Amino acid sequence: MNNIPSQLATFVKPFFSCCLFIFMVSCSNDDTIVPENEEQQEEEQVIAPEDGLPQIRINTKGGTIVDEPKIDSEITISIADEVVFEGFIGIEIRGASSQMFPKKAFGLETRDKNNVDLDVSLLGMPEEEDWILYAPYSDKSLMRNMLIYDLSRDMERYASRTVFVDLTVNGQYQGVYVFMEKLKRDGERIDINKLKEDENSGEDVTGGYILKIDKVAGSNLGDGYNDLNSFTSQHDPLNAASGQEINFLYEYPDAEDITTEQKTYISTYVTDFENALASNDYTDESLGYASYIDVNSFIDFFLLNELSNNVDGYRLSTYMQKDKNEKLKMGPIWDFNLGFGNADYCDGGSSNVWAYKFNERCPNDFWQVPFWWDRLLQDPAYVTKLQNRWAILRSSVLSEASILGKIDTYNDALDASGSIDQNFNTWNVLGTYVWPNSFVGNTYNEEIDYLKNWVEDRLIWMDTEINSL
Repeated sequence: MNNIPSQLATFVKPFFSCCLFIFMVSCSNDDTIVPENEEQQEEEQVIAPEDGLPQIRINTKGGTIVDEPKIDSEITISIADEVVFEGFIGIEIRGASSQMFPKKAFGLETRDKNNVDLDVSLLGMPEEEDWILYAPYSDKSLMRNMLIYDLSRDMERYASRTVFVDLTVNGQYQGVYVFMEKLKRDGERIDINKLKEDENSGEDVTGGYILKIDKVAGSNLGDGYNDLNSFTSQHDPLNAASGQEINFLYEYPDAEDITTEQKTYISTYVTDFENALASNDYTDESLGYASYIDVNSFIDFFLLNELSNNVDGYRLSTYMQKDKNEKLKMGPIWDFNLGFGNADYCDGGSSNVWAYKFNERCPNDFWQVPFWWDRLLQDPAYVTKLQNRWAILRSSVLSEASILGKIDTYNDALDASGSIDQNFNTWNVLGTYVWPNSFVGNTYNEEIDYLKNWVEDRLIWMDTEINSL
């Protein structure tokens, strides 16, 4: 699946570069941010309109963007100097650990003139009201999330649609952003049944649900993990040295809306799955884990996290879903800015380690990997499916040519737009360590070369290791 929806073409002038819009998006930042080296922006490269990124301009009408609540603002989106959308939004700072960076990410809702949430199609994406402006900062390639989401959709696993954009807030340029879909239940996003408050028994209560293994943030009720916002696994993570537990957050229905009966159903379902997986009969088709999970979704989730050696994989930003009368599925994937060799802790920069073995390397980290992945790989039938799937993908969407081709396409489009120079003139981080970089390139081209070389090394290692399982 292409990185940019086909609908985007309806916004583009006939001469506009098709290649550019298949792979690019731009983002916005808040008025509280003061870019570095602002004086460097006076010498701007002259770029033809058809080569530029989509431009997002936000006017906060004198307000200051904060981390909740969203403030009323206005948005204008332009492509090749032609305005394609104008409207009202609510906008706030988003993210957890990323909030340490001066370049902030934002969550926004599209609204009508009466401040009511409004579903709209932006940059060719299906209509919705909830959107994200992701701010690549420590990821100096600017493209790690876009790359993995593209690959996921190429594998026919939904991931957020993305577009590179340039963002300006209150007249001040904020850099290259990635405009993207917020993960939520929706027919064009996480396509599961809408579970109503009165559906508490029989088939009704079986779905849909979205769970998340992650930090507690946002609108979760109470302090930390508690019975209101989550439930706890009855199985300890392997190799955990400090008594850590695995907690499953209620994402949909959220903690405020999920009923007691629905909590009981989904927590019992996950517990039964874990018990079956841990049992002596775990390989039995009727009594074992396969009667509870969509095995193919687990395999694809595993391969995407391992391909990138995602240091947060399986233990943070980890989504799973269960539709009505269906089995538990893994995904969608989320937040890979520390993947592809961009973390200097717990072997996050290595191309020759298993991501799912995180607990062995960092047994004292608070967030640990569930025991699931080690146990699944003890089943010969699961391993055979995994090896077959890897072989198919390596001859197609996960071939070296396919992955490196995507990187080159993003790079070419960003370069033609002039946005690379603009971004790093605004945020002068090239040649500087930004947590948790495992590699610090002096130029953007060095960052891209590192990413490509890392991917090549990773593919070679995975070919050997998967075939040896």
